[in-house]
Amino acid sequence: MMNNNMQKKVFIFDDNLEILEMCTEILEDLGCEVKTSPTTNGIEDQVADYMPDLIFMDNWLPDISGVEATQLLKANDQLKDIPVVYFSANSNIEELAAEAGANDYLAKPFDIDFFETIVKKHTESVAK
Repeated sequence: MMNNNMQKKVFIFDDNLEILEMCTEILEDLGCEVKTSPTTNGIEDQVADYMPDLIFMDNWLPDISGVEATQLLKANDQLKDIPVVYFSANSNIEELAAEAGANDYLAKPFDIDFFETIVKKHTESVAK
């Protein structure tokens, strides 16, 4: 369990409410604070207001795609160092993640243990 004053913040962008609920439960069990959004509208403001330690980004989102949203975050000096894990059911997720400039990717449907491993990999490396 993570120490409360070191609680990691994870932001999930996905328009599938079932995915958001499931991921939120898993992350809270890991001791993370979670924020979710079904839209990438104003993506830079949404992320800057929360300043998460990790972002999960779906590919198919209303407003702008996950690729565009990730590119905007990576082009922003204030936000570019936040790891983004691209997660999608697309068969070419590895290519999409690379195009977006994401730090990692996770294919849906995913194994919960693997999801937890990715979260730990990116949040433990953030710890100073």
